[in-house]
Amino acid sequence: MKLVFVDTSGIVAAMNARDEYHAQARKIFHDIARGEYGLVITNYVRAETHALLVGRAGRDIALRFLEDTSWVVERVSPEDEERAMGILRTYRDKDFSLTDAASFVVMERLGIDTAIAFDQHFQQYGFKVLQGIS
Repeated sequence: MKLVFVDTSGIVAAMNARDEYHAQARKIFHDIARGEYGLVITNYVRAETHALLVGRAGRDIALRFLEDTSWVVERVSPEDEERAMGILRTYRDKDFSLTDAASFVVMERLGIDTAIAFDQHFQQYGFKVLQGIS
């Protein structure tokens, strides 16, 4: 089973019909459901996604996201967070958030090289970003 990391931008796009990437995100998740993929998020992504969905799509959709068991929630450890802080100190020319940097660290720790994301951060750091599955 291939593990794929899911960024907040991917989840929000899939769950918010008003998001500019909604159709693309829905297709990616539909294609993934047919294959041998495991989806991974962090507890940081979970909290960030919930907050964004409350504001952009409403409380009910945000709660539905929290109750969804489609992905494994990998906890960011204190060591992961310290490594993420190092990324933020090193990449001063990028606007990575702590959630982004922690995601990168967890992806590296788990050997994940691919993400579902609709911003440039994962590609800037060197990961593959899923555009759809053939």
